[in-house]
Amino acid sequence: MIHGFWSYIFLSWQSKLLFFDISQYKSNPVLPSTFLRDMTINKIVVGGLGNNCYIVESEKIGIIIDPGDEADKIIKAAQGLDIKMILATHRHFDHINALQQVKQTVKAEAAIHPSDWVSGFDIKLNDAQVIEFGKEQLRVIHTPGHTPGGCCFLVGNDLFSGDTLFPNGPGNTLFTGGDGQAILRSIREKLMVLPDETMVYPGHGPSTTIGRERALY
Repeated sequence: MIHGFWSYIFLSWQSKLLFFDISQYKSNPVLPSTFLRDMTINKIVVGGLGNNCYIVESEKIGIIIDPGDEADKIIKAAQGLDIKMILATHRHFDHINALQQVKQTVKAEAAIHPSDWVSGFDIKLNDAQVIEFGKEQLRVIHTPGHTPGGCCFLVGNDLFSGDTLFPNGPGNTLFTGGDGQAILRSIREKLMVLPDETMVYPGHGPSTTIGRERALY
């Protein structure tokens, strides 16, 4: 099976395999949160690897997910929000390069799973932990495989999957700490139990749904 992280870059943005044409969001990065009336998702593509940083907002209270690079871009997108917390799906550099500058500017603590702990974080995330912001709740799902402490974050029917789940395949497990069997187990046992309509926002590239990916697992 081709790893999702590597396979998506070979796909045309116009590919029929993609759930929707992402080009419509190039000028307006605020994505529709289809199933959550009180939440908006701001996707900011940063860095040379095209990382997706997300700012999830409800009632002007926000959570930043994966501040990978281009801190100024992320800080600008967060203006006007009270940032409650900064979350990292995992420890790889391309997901946390801008952490310190963003943290210092927005005055928020940063959290990561203890199995991926590196300098610069303040809070250790636990599986099934719930973080409240505005009118919404975010649930932490520990999904080891890409890294030992990799996590996904679920808000209603929106899943932020980091480098665990991509369109057309799982994340790469060839890096140190990667485990191919573990990532498949995480996806099958923790993500494929979610409803088909669950939107999946990965750490790179376009979005998909659980239903669209289910046949692969």
